[in-house]
Amino acid sequence: MPDILLVEDKDSLRRVLRLTLENAGYTVTEAADARSALHEISTAPHKLVLTDLRMPNGSGLDVLRAARTADGSIPVIVMTAFGSIDEAVQAMKDGAHDFLQKPVDSNHLLLLVERALEQERLRTENILLREEWSRRYGFPRIIGESEAIKRAVSETQRVAQTEATVLLLGESGTGKELFARAVHHLSGRRDKPFVAINCAAIPETLIENELFGHERGAFTGANDRRLGKFELATGGTVFLDEIGELPLAVQGKLLRVIEEKVVDRIGGRAPIPVDVRVVAATNRDLRAAVDNGEFRGDLFFRLAVFPLVIPPLRDRESDIDLLAKHFAAQLGKELRGREATLNDEALAVLRTHSWPGNVRELENAIERACILSDTMVLEAKDFGLAGKAQSSDALKLFDLTGSLSEAAQRALRFVERQKILEALETNKGNKIQTAEDLGVSYKTLLTKIKDYDL
Repeated sequence: MPDILLVEDKDSLRRVLRLTLENAGYTVTEAADARSALHEISTAPHKLVLTDLRMPNGSGLDVLRAARTADGSIPVIVMTAFGSIDEAVQAMKDGAHDFLQKPVDSNHLLLLVERALEQERLRTENILLREEWSRRYGFPRIIGESEAIKRAVSETQRVAQTEATVLLLGESGTGKELFARAVHHLSGRRDKPFVAINCAAIPETLIENELFGHERGAFTGANDRRLGKFELATGGTVFLDEIGELPLAVQGKLLRVIEEKVVDRIGGRAPIPVDVRVVAATNRDLRAAVDNGEFRGDLFFRLAVFPLVIPPLRDRESDIDLLAKHFAAQLGKELRGREATLNDEALAVLRTHSWPGNVRELENAIERACILSDTMVLEAKDFGLAGKAQSSDALKLFDLTGSLSEAAQRALRFVERQKILEALETNKGNKIQTAEDLGVSYKTLLTKIKDYDL
């Protein structure tokens, strides 16, 4: 159990408090005056300090300040007799977690101690979570030494320190959300929420409600008030992915949020103040969309205060080896308990592939290879990147088990996936052109790309 430093000059009271705490399972270190307490604080760590205010050889305020200097996170509870409330107030101003009035009630004491230790535990967990988040989504995962990626990282570091709206431009799979998280992680909003919204994944009829929320009774089925994503993210960052797919009617409301820092819930009578930073991303040419009347020009210019281009993988070929080795080590450990490596032939094959799906496609290829490989050294054959000629060979090995309908469904998915891959490769990852070539809508293509994990 946690160690508590108990500081009390009256022997009888100190003994009672020690027994109360020890009976509750805590370990107790005693100090009979402020001088002894300062010595204990300087020589050994403690999880909590419980101290009287008025003592010989100093005061409880001295103990409080010494404890906070030694470890700013340690909770300190001060005990005070009736008539010294002003000192207790000063202790709270100096950073005390709480104060306890004498005569001490044992149940109240244990409740305060439990709450203080629980708050510290949660604070520590949050720090650890942020550190883990940083490892997973911060700059340690932006792998690369090419000039293109170094330039993108440098610009990200610069703009993160400001409150400017950022527009991330780049093909699918280049890591736009990773850069959006980096902007948030490096900003003064890092301790507040980061809320990511894929505008293409939410039906047009629901997107306004998702972003701005609604009041009770605003429409049939609105039995309760619902907060939108902007209100939930207050103080933090909202990441709007695929911003080019946002309906025109909602674009005007988003513009109001950015310019006036308020949201209007559906059915609401008054605007709600919000404090959020907006980071948006798209793989479309928004200027062309503005010219075609598909995107509001005023919103485009508000979003594009700081456009940041994320380079495709084909423009950073020198990073392929670094990324492949990183993913192999990480995914090998996650999937099979230890890091995987790649031989020279496998790396050579990866370098020659065009990677229309960019970094995401490379990561998926490494994950598949880690699953299929018989060893922890990935080889070229584990990747199946021999090219288009491979399609016919794969069809010979196609799984024809089950009913005709089941086999047909598998064949359809296989052909669709292969056709989309080849079209993306032909168009160098340009999904708008790919959708036109395949004769499907842009949203249908996005849905299938997500469905097939391309």
